Amino acid sequence: MNIVKEIKKYIIEVKTEAKKVSWPSRKKAIKDSLVVIGISLVTAAFLGGIDYALNVMVENIIVV
Repeated sequence: MNIVKEIKKYIIEVKTEAKKVSWPSRKKAIKDSLVVIGISLVTAAFLGGIDYALNVMVENIIVV
């Protein structure tokens, strides 16, 4: 089959499917984004704390 026809068919199908998508409101998208950012910051702080604690323990073992 012709590649140009396949590309056109693909683009038409993508447009058709995109019309079916239920997009969130701006308010909900912002709220969800803030939740993700918040969870990411908490996780980063937690992992950073564990990393720091393990680093201190290893340094104390090596020095002693």
